[in-house]
Amino acid sequence: MKLILKYFPDLTEDQIEKFTLLEALYQDWNLKINVVSRKDIDELYLRHVLHSLAIAKVIQFKDGSQILDVGTGGGFPGIPLAILFPECSFHLVDSIAKKLKVVNEVVEGLGLTNVKTTHSRVEDTKGTYDFIVSRAVAAMPTFVHWIKGKVAKEQKHDLKNGILYLKGGDLTEELKDYKTTTIYNISDYYEEDFYDTKKVVHLPLKFRG
Repeated sequence: MKLILKYFPDLTEDQIEKFTLLEALYQDWNLKINVVSRKDIDELYLRHVLHSLAIAKVIQFKDGSQILDVGTGGGFPGIPLAILFPECSFHLVDSIAKKLKVVNEVVEGLGLTNVKTTHSRVEDTKGTYDFIVSRAVAAMPTFVHWIKGKVAKEQKHDLKNGILYLKGGDLTEELKDYKTTTIYNISDYYEEDFYDTKKVVHLPLKFRG
């Protein structure tokens, strides 16, 4: 928890309480349904929570924003972002039911009212969103295909609506066809070695009705 406060010192008491409770909830549920590796559970704040919150170093979601988390897995980046932005709506989608069971239990345990979950492939999900977030569930061309038609028309932020993708390593080849991407090095925001090669990729996408 100290790690979160190091980079997000202005959390409310309620947010601190929720971020603190997060670890116990994940440890408990992960024993029943394994969604996070043993090593990752031991370093939950470094490898999952703070990593998810790197998106908040790139953009501050405005109240009322709609965010879709694709392939949320154990609830990342959606759940940490939902704690940080309580006035935004988060829709967490995954095609694996057992992972969403853990997500639903954690959401309920934290009392998060701004999160909904759907067990389906993202292609079958309805609605449009200001931003679509994810942690490296597929190569960018595949991901762009999956979320076609899901970006909202109305712009609320200086950063254009589109994808915010948590990725690592050399992205030159993967992003060569996307000239409008901006790559943010997470190591510019966090000093831990774990983030040396990790990035937030922003790809603006136009609304297609």
